[in-house]
Amino acid sequence: FQAEDGIRDRSPSRGLGDVYKRQFVNYKIKNISKENFKNYGDLITTSNKNYESINKDTTDSFFDLANIQIIGDDKRSRLNIFQAKKRNFPLKINMLENHPFSSQVFLPFNASGFLVLVAPIGNKPKIDLIEIFKVSGGDGINFNPKVWHFPLISLENEKYITIDKKDADNNIEIYNFEQSEIFELNYE
Repeated sequence: FQAEDGIRDRSPSRGLGDVYKRQFVNYKIKNISKENFKNYGDLITTSNKNYESINKDTTDSFFDLANIQIIGDDKRSRLNIFQAKKRNFPLKINMLENHPFSSQVFLPFNASGFLVLVAPIGNKPKIDLIEIFKVSGGDGINFNPKVWHFPLISLENEKYITIDKKDADNNIEIYNFEQSEIFELNYE
């Protein structure tokens, strides 16, 4: 139910810790481009890209679309498939994560769209510098190592190919927002 000063979960109250003030912030959701995403990683797309015809002219190959980075002694990567569920809005944004020892690719199987919420590299995310991008048309992204981001915001039920560091045990840092930093993301 709507509390007078914020939102309260339907679960039994644990005191003021489960109340957060509804933050109304105006983030413009930008259509992603190679240029506007370059500080966070790579836009993976075949649009306006040169290709090489291979296999006796039966295949157009688009090479080197992302800079996959693996940092540390163990340089092995892993290819994964994530089965993402369509997100419901408004979406509570209460944390960001980063991967300090590898980049991370998200590439949808189909032409489904997804949102990417990012903040610049730093010891902790700068909430006032958050940017939100819409990725569509079957394009994907590759986060640079240490880029703060919210977990995958899929706009449809969709499978995604992901690539990151095989030894993932220490390859995640999570920043849980202070109550005053939590906000809701709306998308239609």
